[in-house]
Amino acid sequence: GVDILIATPGRLLDLMNQGFISFRDLEHVVLDEADQMLDMGFIHDIKKIIAKLPPKRQSLFFSATMPKDIVELSRKMLGDFERVTIKPEQATAEKVEQGVYFVSKPNKPKLLIHIIKENPESTLIVFSRTKHGANKIVKKLDQAGIRSAAIHGNKSQTARQKALSAFKEGDLKVLVATDIAARGIDVEDLSLVVNYDLPNVSETYVHRIGRTGRANASGTALSFCDKEERPYLRDIEKLIKQSVPRMPEHQFVDEDTPQDTGSQPAQQQRKQGSSRNKNRNRNRPGGNNFRGKNNRNTNRPKKRTDSSRSE
Repeated sequence: GVDILIATPGRLLDLMNQGFISFRDLEHVVLDEADQMLDMGFIHDIKKIIAKLPPKRQSLFFSATMPKDIVELSRKMLGDFERVTIKPEQATAEKVEQGVYFVSKPNKPKLLIHIIKENPESTLIVFSRTKHGANKIVKKLDQAGIRSAAIHGNKSQTARQKALSAFKEGDLKVLVATDIAARGIDVEDLSLVVNYDLPNVSETYVHRIGRTGRANASGTALSFCDKEERPYLRDIEKLIKQSVPRMPEHQFVDEDTPQDTGSQPAQQQRKQGSSRNKNRNRNRPGGNNFRGKNNRNTNRPKKRTDSSRSE
């Protein structure tokens, strides 16, 4: 009597093996977040499930980003498929103001604490590359008197739901998350996303900043970039086809902090030397405060025609 079944791959396989699931009358199968499902350890489970599906069916793969290697893998699984895209020329959210701070790794906690304290009314998600890193960020914030919670794969489902509920209801202002745990987060009026660690997969950046600027709302995405992460920033700028605006120097700069990555998009913009780019540079998001929902700047830079879409 069930018309629609929504499941994670591992649990679905478990129920199939126990004989509780029959695909005899199945007509449609949807794989959401296909880029992650086919690239992060789920691929073997997905192949086992697809092998059990009836040959006569409609298969739909959904994803905000689809790297070339995942497209080729999808082709092997689906055959000659039709591709449908929405605003394909835009890779990141139109209404998300982006910025990058060049900061050494030891100074990242200090800069994060400074940003949070300067904007006490704003809600923000902080992205960490690892589960251990997420726990360390929460510990650092706690030492500074800032209440936060981490959600990642090592947390129980109950703990994750409790933290997310507190965040959505406004009882918790700061949520620290890894990429896998944050894929399904949809929070209204989210002011800021902070990439504490730049992702080593460029497409992940699009998913992260897509947490804010949703449903016609505006938002801000700030990234911290240390010396080792400069190649990641260049890859991200190549993907989104624009240079992420550089934030002004801050009080946590030290001798090892790079102040210009020399990324190709930035070099091209400097060579152009147009008045349009100069105006943009003057209006870059910066200062002590970012432009969250409670801290608007009326001199917001003009929309970039090459800004990208959210998920």
